Amino acid sequence: MALVEVKDVSKRFGGLTAVSGVDLAVHAGEVHCLIGPNGAGKSTLFKLIVGLYPPTHGSILFDAVDITNKRPYARVQRGMSIKMQAPSVFKELPVRQNVRIALQGRLTGPERIAEEERLLTLLNLAADGEKRAGALSHGQQQWLEIGMALALKPQLLLLDEPTAGMSSDETFKTGELIKSLNAEGMTVLVVEHDMAFVRQVAQRVTVLHLGKVFARGNLESILHDEKVAEIYLGKSHAH
Repeated sequence: MALVEVKDVSKRFGGLTAVSGVDLAVHAGEVHCLIGPNGAGKSTLFKLIVGLYPPTHGSILFDAVDITNKRPYARVQRGMSIKMQAPSVFKELPVRQNVRIALQGRLTGPERIAEEERLLTLLNLAADGEKRAGALSHGQQQWLEIGMALALKPQLLLLDEPTAGMSSDETFKTGELIKSLNAEGMTVLVVEHDMAFVRQVAQRVTVLHLGKVFARGNLESILHDEKVAEIYLGKSHAH
């Protein structure tokens, strides 16, 4: 069952076609990675799915409901939760309070406190709960923001380059976090260019190139596709 269906979606900015006739299905319960070289249209497609851009053509369905023209907040209310590339935590507030703010619309009292603890532990931030969020490392700020996205109990977690600027250790820990969320049933769509991270987390992969779907399939088939290696490295591996 596809949780997200992108059908023949295009996006033009003036004379530039950033996304052209893309079909994409993200199945419930999977980690799906959207990859491709710079300028492939990954971020534009992500923004179309989350509602930051309206498509020029085509439709987007979430949980079998047409959301093509819905605002981002309406998509969130339906069960999408979004983490964009730059962290947008409340830097002046303590870590714990960031999580509390994210939870307050959904839970109160002892339930909220219990969920706060669970998320802080899950994010490896329990020891830093009283620390100002701005004092966390870049990687920890990214985890905190993933936690704030999880506070909404979404059906779908959307992550735009979650490991950008992270050390390899932080990147690996982020991958393990995503795998543990997925093991609990979370569907995750990740835009990413770090191939080690994609290998760690992806079950299915869609490759974009020049705004179009270039290849799609399970991780193994994509990793062994010489045409995919060619667009990434700009040369053929055949000789």
